[in-house]
Amino acid sequence: MTRDRSPIDVPIKEATVTMADVRPPAAETVVQPDEVMLSPAVRSEQACRGSREAYARRAAAGRFARELSADVMAFIAQRDSAYLATASADGQPYVQHRGGPPGFLQILDEHTLAFLDYPGNKQFISVGHLAENERAFMFLMDYANARRLKLWGRAQVSNDPELIASLMPCAGSRRVEHAIVFTVLAWDWNCSQHIPRLVPVGD
Repeated sequence: MTRDRSPIDVPIKEATVTMADVRPPAAETVVQPDEVMLSPAVRSEQACRGSREAYARRAAAGRFARELSADVMAFIAQRDSAYLATASADGQPYVQHRGGPPGFLQILDEHTLAFLDYPGNKQFISVGHLAENERAFMFLMDYANARRLKLWGRAQVSNDPELIASLMPCAGSRRVEHAIVFTVLAWDWNCSQHIPRLVPVGD
């Protein structure tokens, strides 16, 4: 007779993402950034509420981008906190906070960033979602300077030891079994209104 396996006994399915796999999607599968950001339902709401023409002009002018610009990469490199949103196959969303020293979000190239996924309470909601739905979103805040960055993309779980070692902040850090690799499909700066002006303790 065997005992039932508890949720934390069930092994987590991890994608085999290696350093060689970190590349943007093939050209034939690339979707325009505004198509990623603004679904048909969103465009319909914009049309009803009077903002559709403005966003269409921005898209036509190339104001929405997939490649990370120099200022965006600098902003990401300075962050010590981020929010990762995922969803299950049936659309149930989840947002998880991740933090670390500035630079814990590492830019791998102009399309890709990665970070270590430290063990927590063993719910594995984010990695479970990514096992069946790779669509993801990241929200980065700079409260002190009232700036916030939105990143749409696809994320995968990687247990590649070379990648994990490259993301370690220093020797002797906590043991980590996997990392999250996030491929950016679109990014946009968010409006700075209503951001509380919070500053780090000691500043």
